[in-house]
Amino acid sequence: MPINMRIIPSPLRGTIPAIASKSMAHRLLIMAALCPGTTDINCNTTSQDIDATVGCLEALGARIAYTRLGFRVNPLPGTPATDNRRMARTNAHLDCGESGSTLRFMLPVVAALGRGATLDGHGRLVSRPLSPLYEELVSHGVTLSARGALPLTIAGQLLPGRFTIPGNVSSQFVSGLLMAAPLLCSPTEIVVTEPVESRSYTGLTIRALEEFGINVDVSHETMDGSPSTVFSVSPARGAVSPGEVTVEGDWSNSAFWLASGAISGSVGVTGLDPASAQGDRAILACLAALGARVSRSGSMASATHDKLVGRTIDVRDIPDLVPPIAAVAANAEGTTVIANAGRLRLKESDRLATVSAVLAAMGADVHAENDSLVIHGHSPLSGGVVDAANDHRIAMMAAIAGANATGPTTIRGAECVAKSYPRFFEDFRALGGIAEKG
Repeated sequence: MPINMRIIPSPLRGTIPAIASKSMAHRLLIMAALCPGTTDINCNTTSQDIDATVGCLEALGARIAYTRLGFRVNPLPGTPATDNRRMARTNAHLDCGESGSTLRFMLPVVAALGRGATLDGHGRLVSRPLSPLYEELVSHGVTLSARGALPLTIAGQLLPGRFTIPGNVSSQFVSGLLMAAPLLCSPTEIVVTEPVESRSYTGLTIRALEEFGINVDVSHETMDGSPSTVFSVSPARGAVSPGEVTVEGDWSNSAFWLASGAISGSVGVTGLDPASAQGDRAILACLAALGARVSRSGSMASATHDKLVGRTIDVRDIPDLVPPIAAVAANAEGTTVIANAGRLRLKESDRLATVSAVLAAMGADVHAENDSLVIHGHSPLSGGVVDAANDHRIAMMAAIAGANATGPTTIRGAECVAKSYPRFFEDFRALGGIAEKG
């Protein structure tokens, strides 16, 4: 049921623990389901997207229990990995919800298992692109139903070999192939042509594979005159359960709290790894560039308001940070250009359009220009009535912007935060925010 949330201006202050990284949780759950032995995954929170991946793995035959600390994963029948192809359930139905990560990760994994399946989804996921992953799977022995529609039926056995993915499309395609590669009977290479966007997410996948004993060799070559990165995986040694693994704190969602501290007040987030492979830890550098005072101490990051000034920020590798950065930029003096943001058009909403629409409705001077957002900042925003567009990051952006506006902000469809952060508004209130249903 749609929920409207009314935000009453009240700057956020204090300290909050980070929720578990949704990106890493997806990867660790999948790897745990594909290797012999039971794996306990310490994960202090879940979400609709994480639950979608759990549901898909259970549909294939894994047994996953929610525990006090996270998840206990009993893998697909027939482990070790060389037997998974024979023992995974045949023609299972996998509901990916609205999770692009789940769909794009599970598609090559199911193809590698070779048991056939139907993958379905809802909302904007139905229209999010699968090319060129679709074509690469077909060229390596897999049969897929018509492109561009869900449900998507897959049959046949994925063959090992050399896969080529342009680096300027979704890194999720590369990650899915990397997680599928240990299931294949021969070495597999994934060639990613330059320029590479969201490179850090591939790094997260490599780190997840390393947790389960799978090494990925990374090399570079020139192909048809263009530089490429080559990821090589050998199945000679199958995945090995570490027994227990912990999902690190999420920099992407923590960015909203840090951005709020930068706009007005001071907010700290605990449980964050300063050496994380998550590219979104760049939020501290982005906030500092806009004039906020930032600091790190152990596992805590914090941001405190200071004189904010517009800058040009390149988000090619950090597209998920655009909503919190935009909220800060709207409160800065001068012009901010958020550059190389074209991939935002393919997210849960067209975020170039929805970030612009929401901030404009709250009084900001903002517009999309080609693949950039241009924000002529002023402080403070006035508040208003906005539509979250069924996009969790748009709802969270509106909330932190509303906390620092001069008047109330009503967020229509605020329930969409459950996609990645179900307790967002509880934590918002814990930091002194005022959020009322209705």
